Amino acid sequence: MLIEAPYKVGDTVSLKLSSGEEIVARLDAESEKSFTVKKPMVLIAGEKGLGLAPFMFSVSPDGKFNLQATSVSCIAKTEAEIGKQYVAQTSGIALT
Repeated sequence: MLIEAPYKVGDTVSLKLSSGEEIVARLDAESEKSFTVKKPMVLIAGEKGLGLAPFMFSVSPDGKFNLQATSVSCIAKTEAEIGKQYVAQTSGIALT
């Protein structure tokens, strides 16, 4: 039986913050105290379903962001369809 890790560095992950926000980002590093992510986007509900918006508007969206582990309620690998939308929005490459 093959046991697969739930997520790893380089994966597109979803993080639920203790504030209630849900973030989709590329995991760059993880430690006991923090998660480092690239190109974080916040999940939003729109008229046509779920969408993604910049996590922070006042900084470069291409930077790395450190999230304190105490602020993260949970983390998991992002569902495939949301992951495709994230890649399309952050890289301009549409996955089919």
